[in-house]
Amino acid sequence: MKSRLIFITLVLMAILVSSCNKRKVKKQAEADEITITNYLEENNIPASSTESGLYYIIDSTTTGSFPTATSSVTAYYKGYYVSGDVFDQSPGSGTNFSLQSVIPGWTEGLQLFPEGSKGRLFIPSHLGYGLKDYGDIPGGSVLIFDVQLLDVL
Repeated sequence: MKSRLIFITLVLMAILVSSCNKRKVKKQAEADEITITNYLEENNIPASSTESGLYYIIDSTTTGSFPTATSSVTAYYKGYYVSGDVFDQSPGSGTNFSLQSVIPGWTEGLQLFPEGSKGRLFIPSHLGYGLKDYGDIPGGSVLIFDVQLLDVL
């Protein structure tokens, strides 16, 4: 009987913790949406958006092939916060990577770019590194990436 009571208590605690986490994620998603749309308005940027909350602009398009979620690509990028502070940048020649090994915002966003095109991704935290810190990137950060998709491998 005692073990059954402990089990029920643990299940209820797990449900409560899960519910709290879902509320935090939802609240953060709403805050990210406001941050991104304010940034776009303040900087007069006409971006498109996806159902997931990713915003993007494609500055130059080509007739190149589009990557898939499982493609490997070569891309040049510069990542920064809405404050303008740069947190990462690829070498001038770009870098090779699989779209399966990057944050969800990159996997989704780069599939919108034909090979050879340039643009910008505005990534809410749930498509970035989430609510937890990742190295020097604070949890809950909206990330902006200038991207040039050089090659679909």
